[in-house]
Amino acid sequence: MTQEKVTVPAIRERKGGAKLKMITAYDAPTARIADRAGAEIILVGDTLAHVVLGYEDTLPATIDIMVHHTAAVARAKPAALIVGDMPWLSYHISLEEAVRNAGRLIREGGADCIKLEGGRKRVPAIEAILSAEIPVMGHLGLTPQSIHAMGGYRVQGKRFEAARELLEEGLRWSEAMGLTLYARVAREKLAQL
Repeated sequence: MTQEKVTVPAIRERKGGAKLKMITAYDAPTARIADRAGAEIILVGDTLAHVVLGYEDTLPATIDIMVHHTAAVARAKPAALIVGDMPWLSYHISLEEAVRNAGRLIREGGADCIKLEGGRKRVPAIEAILSAEIPVMGHLGLTPQSIHAMGGYRVQGKRFEAARELLEEGLRWSEAMGLTLYARVAREKLAQL
């Protein structure tokens, strides 16, 4: 029996509900295994630079590498939502380049959605990509693309104010993604802390 394809609206409907099964895959065989295991989201992460290609960190991943590996996962035709990771400098230089690179992950790579790292400075890129009707997923906290700025892999949000700042950045992302009701309720709870 073939599973029904997981879509962005289906993921949004589950916000705050049952947990989602998500796994990282970099190739067709792993995507097939994830599909058989019932994964609902497959991330094609820039971690492939480190994990698969043997680099010291994620920074050598390029948009061409990410498109190549995302397309390999997509060719397995998993039911899971495929999330293509935007590598370092693929969304930092200009909004036009961010949209173009996100579009490549969708058009050439077969992704259903893209993911990018960073806090409030990335909100303009998120808004530009969303305005091109490309779904976006965010990653806050320990962001490997910021390894040099953070001085290595450091756990984020350990102090109260740092944790509060991470929550605030998440809320800004939620607002940029149109999740305003969620953000308003979360802001009210945050104000009580």
